[in-house]
Formats: sequence, C-alpha cells, structure tokens
Amino acid sequence: MTKVPFVDLKAQYQSIKPEIDEAVGRVLESGQFVLGEEVAAFEEEFASYCGAKHCVALNSGTSALHLGLLAAGIGAGDEVITVPNTFVATVAAICYTGVHPVFVDIDPGTYNMEPNKIESAITKNTKAILPVHLYGHPADMDPILEIAQRHGLRVIEDAAQAHGAEYNGRPIGSVGDIACFSFYPTKNLGAYGEGGAVTTNNTDDAQRIRMLRDWGQDRKHHHELLGYNYRMDGIQGAVLRVKLRYLDEWTEARRRHAARYNDLLANIDVQTPTDNESVKHVYHLYVIRVRERDVLQTGLRKNGIQTAIHYPAPVYLQPAYLHLGFKVGDFPDAERAAAEVLSLPICPELSPTDVSEICVTIARVLGD
Repeated sequence: MTKVPFVDLKAQYQSIKPEIDEAVGRVLESGQFVLGEEVAAFEEEFASYCGAKHCVALNSGTSALHLGLLAAGIGAGDEVITVPNTFVATVAAICYTGVHPVFVDIDPGTYNMEPNKIESAITKNTKAILPVHLYGHPADMDPILEIAQRHGLRVIEDAAQAHGAEYNGRPIGSVGDIACFSFYPTKNLGAYGEGGAVTTNNTDDAQRIRMLRDWGQDRKHHHELLGYNYRMDGIQGAVLRVKLRYLDEWTEARRRHAARYNDLLANIDVQTPTDNESVKHVYHLYVIRVRERDVLQTGLRKNGIQTAIHYPAPVYLQPAYLHLGFKVGDFPDAERAAAEVLSLPICPELSPTDVSEICVTIARVLGD
C-alpha cells in the first residue's frame, strides 16, 4: 500500500475546495465554456505574474510550443536548437512545424542546455534556440540570449515546468522572446484538465498566437491565417485563477522540502539537485542521480514510496524520433542522466515526516 504518493491532487483540491467550486459554478452559470471572461482575466493575471505584457491561454503546453514557433516565423527548412533530455512534446512541436530539431548536450549539474555547446550547432538554417527549464531550474539564459542576438535568432523557452521560477531576479515568462507554459494537472500551476499558455512582450507575436489558437480569425468568420482549435476552456481559466493565488505559497513549500532533502541526503551516495544562486528553482521535480537507480526505485516502491523517472531515454532514442538520425553516444551527458535520474515526491502536500522517511529508506536500500 502506498504510504507516500508521488503527487496528491485530491489533497490539494480539498485545501481550496470552496474557492474552486465557486469559480467553476461561475462558469457554469455564465455559459462561457470556451475562452470567455474567466480565461481573459487569467491571461491578465498570469501575464502580470510573469512580468510579461501579454499572455495567450491555450489548450495545452504542446500547443503553446507549436504556436510559439509559428509566431516566431519558424517553418519548413529551418532548424531549431534544443536539448534531448526533455518530454517529447518539446521536440514534437518543432517537428509539427516541418522543422529539423538540432540537439546540444546538457550541463550535467542543472540538466539544462549547455550554452558553450550552442554555437557549434548553429548553421545557416538555424532560426531559433529552444531551451528547457527542466525540473523547475531555469536554463542559463544570459549567454543563450547573447548568442541568439549575435546570430539573429529567436529564443523560445519551454517553461512547462518553471511557473514562478526566476533567472537573475527576472521571472521566467519575460526573459526570452516567447515563453511556453503547460498547466497539465501535475504541474506547479495545474489545471483540472489540459491547459497551456504563451507569454511574451512582443505585441505582434501575441496577436498572431491569438489568431492561430482560434482558427486564424482576427474577427468572427474572417480567417486571415491557417489556424488551429487550441483555445482554453472557461472552466480551466477559472480554476487557474484560483490556484494562481496559491502558487507562491506552494512554491515555498516545495523549496522547503527540497532543502530538507538536501540536508538529509548529504551523506548518502546520491547526487542532489543543483540550485544556483542566480536562479530561483521552483522544484517542479526533485531529481536525484544514483548509479543503482533501478535498485533504489524498487526498494522505495516496496516500502510504499512512489517515485518516477523523468526521462528514461533522450528523445532521439525514442522509436518515433529515430528518423532524426542521431545515435547512442551523440550526447553523452544527456544519456548518462537518463540512466541515473530518479524523481522523488516533492508536492506541497508532503510533510517533513514524509521527507524524513523517504531519506531513511533511501539510506537503508543503498546500504549507507
């Protein structure tokens, strides 16, 4: 029987149930089930939270990446530089545009794009750089932005795991040209269904994305662009407005849990996450590295502790992406991470006792 779940969405709902029920009821009473006033209000509130001029709410984080790329003018024959250790949506969205993804290896400490490897991957066809703020730790954006400016490239951030994160005091969502968020239920800011958004300071990009999400319309029945049905539901907008008010509180709970993990795991043979002083890590995931990863995961499961692996293989080694032409050994740091990472429970609803029990069990399983 599970003693410590990986996430506990039911507990989170119970903690804010009256506000959620009232917000959902407003939508049901209004009849505005797609977009509408709740979504528009959420867009304003989330843009302000991210320090951005614009937010466009969408039906998923994948849609956000897709439309962010299209708004940036990415198309067939172009290349976009990204990382191979990410959820497949990052690369899938690039492929949707008819573009060839180009990978660079990662910093083995942060698991994020290694800026020093970018310029050797740039060709005459490169049009954008797409860093991923993996696990809630922002990528090293200043050198990425400097390289992009020097080569005339757009920077589109995969911020699906980085709600509330900061880089050198700047909120993620206002650092690059376009930032793409997911509100999948398990995210730090999660909807009660699918959801996503793009934030940007570029008015033209925002307007283009607004049109693309709604069948390319600039007004009803006037289709300027080949668009998509990527609109956010009204109920999701209402739910996200409620949960946004709690995001900072939940983030601080995650950071407290992470600090406790770091202390209790300090003398155990695992690598704990990097938390650079220049960033605010929001710990969407608390990921350790351990050579005996599978042994540890099995031992934790036998003791009722749920864990997960994010991600068990670089995207280019997944069957659907073998056609990209990359092979084992091309990006050794990403491959080593994929073989060793293990995500421990980090949801805000976790208790200090839970964290202690997890760490004691890790020590026992590994024989430390």
